[in-house]
Amino acid sequence: MLTTPEILKKVHELEIKSKRLTRHLFTGEYHSAFKGRGMSFREVREYAAGDDIRFIDWNVSARFNHPFSKLFEEERELTVMLLVDVSASSLFGTVHARKKDLITEICSVLAFSAINNNDKVGMIMFSDKIEGYIPPKKGRDHVLYIVRQLLTTEPRQKGTSVNEAIKFLTRSIRQKSIVFLLSDFAEGAEPGAATGSAAGAAREPSASRIPGQDHSVRFEEALRVAGKKHDMIGIKVYDKMDMQLPDIGMIEAEDAETGGRYWVDTSDYLVRTAYQQYFFDHTEHCKSVFSKAGCDLLHLRTDEDYVKILQRFFVGRNRPA
Repeated sequence: MLTTPEILKKVHELEIKSKRLTRHLFTGEYHSAFKGRGMSFREVREYAAGDDIRFIDWNVSARFNHPFSKLFEEERELTVMLLVDVSASSLFGTVHARKKDLITEICSVLAFSAINNNDKVGMIMFSDKIEGYIPPKKGRDHVLYIVRQLLTTEPRQKGTSVNEAIKFLTRSIRQKSIVFLLSDFAEGAEPGAATGSAAGAAREPSASRIPGQDHSVRFEEALRVAGKKHDMIGIKVYDKMDMQLPDIGMIEAEDAETGGRYWVDTSDYLVRTAYQQYFFDHTEHCKSVFSKAGCDLLHLRTDEDYVKILQRFFVGRNRPA
């Protein structure tokens, strides 16, 4: 648990880093990637040659016995929502940083990018329950509050339910928003399944498979519904050891979310292969779910440079199809 001076220091450090990245790297990219997607009515004027006849205001035209067209303008102000997984598996990390640390830093950068663009930003924190909701607002003080909550929130539950988080978003946020969903997507793992640690690679020392393998995720329908209303971007954060077990002999591992303890023979090639295959299958299934819902999905490893990946994503969204 961080002390108050440590929290203030960390908040200050994140503010400095986020502002620097926003100022020097994401100034144009963010604006271009998330420029207003909607159109709002501005005024009517007399019809001119070349105007789209679909926008003729027939009521006004009938009143003045002359055709008038509706004019629209792009809705510039946006709302950015951060859906943040704070479950127990987010505390896992073996290289450079924990998943939680990376998620906190990315959220800080996105939040400061939003207010720098005069957009609102809000946050929903979740485990297998909703752990906290901060309504979208503007301003530096609001973003600093979000950062402090990310650093200090102690979740009441250990599990993960992306489904609950997306449903809460759909109920709570009426206006179309840009939504960043940050998680490892180890949702509702079955007993023995990998949930962000070596736990679950095997129940028995001689096992050569991962018991309870279930590559499905439980938020397909909720994501499909939310994707029709919001601009959804998933960010799958994972650690190197989520993907590959080291060959270090027999170990006892604990599942961070279920508390189950398992003996794992990491020297067994079949165990390591099954563990890796589980990760790849789960990753591919997540890609498929997001793609079918018409949503984007990024992959970030705890020891990778997230700045380059975000920047590449922003630039890619701005390119004409």
